[in-house]
Amino acid sequence: MSAFPNSTSPPSLTFFLTGVPGLETAHTWISIPFCCLYITALSGNGMILFVIITEPSLHEPMYYFLSMLSTTDLGLCISTLVTSLGIFWFNAREISFNACLAQMFFIHLFTIMESSVLLGMAFDRFVAISNPLRYATILTNSRIIQIGVAIVTIATVILIPLILLLRRLSFCHSHVLQHSYCFHPDVMKLSCSDTKINSAFGLTATILVGGVDSTLILLSYVLIIRCILNIASPEERKKAFSTCISHITAVAVFYIPLVSLSFVHRFGKQAPTYLPTLIANVYLLIPPVMNPIIYSVKTKEIRRALLKVLCPKAI
Repeated sequence: MSAFPNSTSPPSLTFFLTGVPGLETAHTWISIPFCCLYITALSGNGMILFVIITEPSLHEPMYYFLSMLSTTDLGLCISTLVTSLGIFWFNAREISFNACLAQMFFIHLFTIMESSVLLGMAFDRFVAISNPLRYATILTNSRIIQIGVAIVTIATVILIPLILLLRRLSFCHSHVLQHSYCFHPDVMKLSCSDTKINSAFGLTATILVGGVDSTLILLSYVLIIRCILNIASPEERKKAFSTCISHITAVAVFYIPLVSLSFVHRFGKQAPTYLPTLIANVYLLIPPVMNPIIYSVKTKEIRRALLKVLCPKAI
């Protein structure tokens, strides 16, 4: 028997997801831009993956990392698509505890993986600029596979305890979540059990992933800039730096919405109730939507491969 009256323990628990508070009557209209964003993200990342797989000239380390980025972006979209559009279209708000944990696992898995892939791409650019003659021997196919396996393994090892710790909790407060998907801090707040261990582990995981990855990415670019400044030719310096533009933009697209969401949750007490929810939904959609556009516009080889597939007569 639970130590808390009127408490509910897994797996009988059902949560209720939230669309956009205060704008329920406009959910059908709100779903239109969200649907367009999902279509753009799924088709864009699917196309990037397709051209990298089918175009032999793109079988290089830089594009292997880009294919990892597209895979994580597809995973993020698919993880939230059903519940988000289900709420907007059908007001389907109920989600079982186990389904919630599964969705939470995959959302956080692909978020951690995206951060790690961006770090891997920073390392790729550093090796390409600092040691171009040994680039192919340092980043071999087997080494890139090892990096990919390590990214998935680390993310899984971090998340499994996080999920298991949630299963021990009892829930006796409102079962209404604040987002249209299951988010670890959101679920944890509804518990009437002691969540100190959950909070400590969640904070540690955030620091280990976001803090370490962002610091190492910044350090990589300090070293990259130093290498670029040592290049004698202005033309070569410009060419070297131009290969980093797409990655710098992708890093900004990933971290700026994340920081914005944190600021809104911490300091936006007077903000409209729908603002944090909208930012939270957009935060998971901006990187998957923008990354294919960034790399299609900024990377000549990707652009040429896409044109070859979409407009073969134009090539």
